Amino acid sequence: MTINTAPFPTRALPLRLNALLLGTALGFAANQAGAVPVTWDEIQHDQHNTDSVLGYGIGPKAQRYSPMTAINRESVRKLVPAWSFSFGDEKQRGQESQALVHDGVIYVTASYSRLFAIDARTGKQLWSYTHRLPADIRPCCDVVNRGAAIFGDNIYFGTLDASIVALNKDTGKVAWKKKFEDHSAGYTMTGAPTIIKDQNSGRVMLIHGSSGDEFGVVGKLYARDTETGEEIWMRPFVEGHMGRLHGKDSTPTGDPRAPSWPDDADSATGKVEAWSHGGGAPWQSASFDVASNTLIVGAGNPAPWNTWKRTSAGGDPQDYDSLYTSGQVALDPSTGEVKWFYQHTPNDAWDFSGNNELVLFEYDDNGNTIKATGHADRNGFFYVVNRENGDFIRGFPFVDNITWASHIDAASGRPVEVAGQRPPKPKPGEERGEAVEVSPPFLGGKNWNPMAYSQDTGLFYVPANHWKEDYWTEEVNYSKGNAYLGQGFRIKRMFDDHVGILRAIDPKTGKIAWEHKEKLPLWAGVLATKGGLVFTGTGDGYLKAFDSNSGEELWRFQTGSGIVSSPITWEMDGEQYIGIASGYGGAVPLWGGDMAVLTKPVPQGGSFWAFKLADFQ
Repeated sequence: MTINTAPFPTRALPLRLNALLLGTALGFAANQAGAVPVTWDEIQHDQHNTDSVLGYGIGPKAQRYSPMTAINRESVRKLVPAWSFSFGDEKQRGQESQALVHDGVIYVTASYSRLFAIDARTGKQLWSYTHRLPADIRPCCDVVNRGAAIFGDNIYFGTLDASIVALNKDTGKVAWKKKFEDHSAGYTMTGAPTIIKDQNSGRVMLIHGSSGDEFGVVGKLYARDTETGEEIWMRPFVEGHMGRLHGKDSTPTGDPRAPSWPDDADSATGKVEAWSHGGGAPWQSASFDVASNTLIVGAGNPAPWNTWKRTSAGGDPQDYDSLYTSGQVALDPSTGEVKWFYQHTPNDAWDFSGNNELVLFEYDDNGNTIKATGHADRNGFFYVVNRENGDFIRGFPFVDNITWASHIDAASGRPVEVAGQRPPKPKPGEERGEAVEVSPPFLGGKNWNPMAYSQDTGLFYVPANHWKEDYWTEEVNYSKGNAYLGQGFRIKRMFDDHVGILRAIDPKTGKIAWEHKEKLPLWAGVLATKGGLVFTGTGDGYLKAFDSNSGEELWRFQTGSGIVSSPITWEMDGEQYIGIASGYGGAVPLWGGDMAVLTKPVPQGGSFWAFKLADFQ
């Protein structure tokens, strides 16, 4: 969701990126008599079903925790590659996918809107699908895809031209395709969709969002019929915009007068322009609280970045909130109505967004069970919010040297901003405003790459980064398909010895149990296991395992390219496996300033690795 003052460079795509590519191995695709549908019960209990991985986040709560123990603190030294699979040809770039596993098949998405089905025992391709992409796609932050969803006989994933595709999971044949928005205006889809079951109607639905805040889209969340792809409801995430239910206007989001957006920003046209192109895109995956029948998802940054374009002339930016952006939204899956909203960064001026995953967890507070969301925001603060009503519980820093706010006020749940940290307006006669140094930068104390929560230690394992940034304001007016920022920037180093920092954090106290530093930015997800391990990948290509209690590095393996994906684990034929995609890219090398220079030596790639324990002593 971050971009400099020009959109991602596009080029005409080869005509051979044109269709469904089908292949077979071991006669699998031809043998449909043995196909096993995926049930909602399996998805609901994904975290406990060790022979499969059926959702992004490994369960509706998105805790990324496995109860498996065969690979543990003692045995991990014997972890070796079982096989690797190449995504092939020239389409490398960022491989940010989290794979799924079902019935002996691995399903993994790849850059340029591709999906592969791989035999989990041999690493052989069963089938693949390559989406036909037009030349005028507008991905802000590389041609990535973070994963798929699976249900019944279909597997679903989003594409860079603002479409969602359902494929038969056993053959790769297209079941349906739906174009949900205009890609030439900047709409895309990079996040993994989510399967949920509405507990009121009993209907299983596909939930997905949109991307494109940096091009001035209005962010929207959609619910679809899994069999046909038909839209059930749509909810926009800019206050005052109208939702849909069964193809008809339903209700506006929030107050239809949109008082949190100004009427006259600068030239008395701000409400018309900024509000009409206000951002808020929910481009990450949703979590689902089955017990309360509640969807919870992050909302993206407001557009444009230039906060003065979202402030009345002569006004104070802190007088406006730009709802419903840069926060977490809870919705009724039956209708798409908003249940509650909590905003992390009111009237966000730094592209902190709010899309980072919402992890659902419970903890004891003096004998009372608190049902909460855990969220490590790009703004550098970790939030614990009551997921039953959206009330703020606590917030604390999870990275060092936060400059834009001193703390989160315990009574209001709002940040206490530091004066002078919002980039100022240009002075009369000048094209750009004075630069201010802010930490964290727009790439965040943590970005999209998901953290893990261990039910054994009660700790969150957060893949964070220490860096800072110069921001300055620039004039901007909306133009379809062009960047809509109104700010320039440059990322800079904070410390000489590291950028990435993996931290184990107690959500009840904010205390850091341990930390591990990495020279390059951390852009990979995290997995925790009952075996006492924490797995993550590094920018210089290593998959690493750490002791979940102490943070001691116990094992590493070099995959040949930087890792910016999320690890998984599953059990097959009595053995535990670890899997991860390798292939460097994403926002850091594109827009990272000093970080782009730092990461330039990292080779690109495109592969999936499976590991298991060797037999040696």
